[in-house]
Amino acid sequence: MKTVKFIIVALLVTTLRTNSFAQMHDHSKMDMSKTSADSKMDMASTKTETIKVWGNCEGCQKRIEKAAKIDGVSKASWDKDSKLLTLVYDPSKVKSDDIQKKIAAVGHDTEKFKADDKAYTKLPGCCQYERKK
Repeated sequence: MKTVKFIIVALLVTTLRTNSFAQMHDHSKMDMSKTSADSKMDMASTKTETIKVWGNCEGCQKRIEKAAKIDGVSKASWDKDSKLLTLVYDPSKVKSDDIQKKIAAVGHDTEKFKADDKAYTKLPGCCQYERKK
C-alpha cells in the first residue's frame, strides 16, 4: 500500500512541477521578426477573389490552376461545375488582371479577358468549350 501511495505522490509532484515550468516562459518578449517565411506569408495581407473561367474537364482544371499559380498567388482552385476559380493572392505582388491574362494565354476565357483564337484551338477537343461572344 505504501508503494502505491508513493507512486501517486510522485506522479502528482511531477505533474505539478511540469505545469509550473510551462508557465514560466514569457511569450510577450518573443522576437516575431525571426518567424519562418510561411508565417510571414500568413501575416501578409492576402485577398481572396472568385472569378469565372470557362472550361470543361479535369484537364482544363489542371491547366487553369497551373496558369494561375504565378508569383504572389498562394492558392488557385477551379471548380468545373460552377466554372469558378477561387484565388488567394498578395495584391502587393500581383494583380487579378495579370492572373486572368495568364489564364487567357493558355486558352481559357475569363470574365475580363478572352483567349486568342490560336491558344483556344490548341486546346484538346474535350477542353474546347462554347465560347462567349
